[in-house]
Amino acid sequence: MNGSLLTSVAPELLRLGIGLLALVGFIAANGMLLLYVERKVAGHVQRRPGPFEVGPHGLLQAFADAGKLVGKQLATPAGADGLLFWAAPLMAFMPVPLMFIAIPFGENLFGLETNLGLVLILSFAGFNVLALCLAGWGSNNKWSLLGAARAVSQAVAYEIPLLLSVLAVALMCGSLDLRQLASSQGGWPWQWNVAVQPLAFFIYFVCAVAETNRAPFDLAEAESELTAGVHTEYSGMGNGIFFLAEYANMIVVGCVATALFLGGAQGPFAPGPWWFLAKMYLLVTLVIFMRWTYPRVRFDQLLNLNWRWLMPLALVNLLATAFAVKLAG
Repeated sequence: MNGSLLTSVAPELLRLGIGLLALVGFIAANGMLLLYVERKVAGHVQRRPGPFEVGPHGLLQAFADAGKLVGKQLATPAGADGLLFWAAPLMAFMPVPLMFIAIPFGENLFGLETNLGLVLILSFAGFNVLALCLAGWGSNNKWSLLGAARAVSQAVAYEIPLLLSVLAVALMCGSLDLRQLASSQGGWPWQWNVAVQPLAFFIYFVCAVAETNRAPFDLAEAESELTAGVHTEYSGMGNGIFFLAEYANMIVVGCVATALFLGGAQGPFAPGPWWFLAKMYLLVTLVIFMRWTYPRVRFDQLLNLNWRWLMPLALVNLLATAFAVKLAG
């Protein structure tokens, strides 16, 4: 009986292991790609010539940035708690590959088949708050601690309307399985969930930008006020791992938005993973474009936007969805 159990479980474990290895490679490649895209968008939007200088069209800029981070010395500040200080970047990055395993990049292209994929992703996303706490407390620096306090209050506040907007779509489709949520939509834009739930999509997108600490909501690492916030004392790859986790989290929120609202791998013709990736990268590029276009909001404006507008709208949208589902029977 044990032998038969092992035989039945082994293929799934093998699939999970291969999927995790492939996802780690995907995350690393995306880190380099998004670093290059970020530089290029900044160069075009703000007319910065720097991103065009290293290699043809600045193609080597991302490698130069990565080499600089790898080559820098790793230093622990005086008086810092070494264990908490270095546990923070690991805590920020380690849950990221696990969030990817439930994402359906295509009909049969996923790491783990589970009917609670949405819950799995949202659960592991909460580890980032813990990483921010550890980084702020372990650094023994007042700017880091203030940055951590800002980041945690921001993450906790915006997590609630994000969950409510996601719950409205799950309630409408009757599932928490991302594969089922994506496959329930058609190939044309008017057949996507965004056509039925535009308010939920808007709330999710705004909250996702705030959750990933991207401008105009990057108050937790405001250079002019907090000298980079929780990242102040990190050098070299300590800082690099935080950035890699931030880019990976941008990909995760883009993937979840694609599966929930934009039809997943469905397209007007030839459905497949290319449609999923095209929609996801479009959302991520929009987030990068916003960073270099709009100014940073104040902290009171950030919290007012959430508690006075997004939260009530998300609640009303969820109640209206529940009422419509009940009426539809």
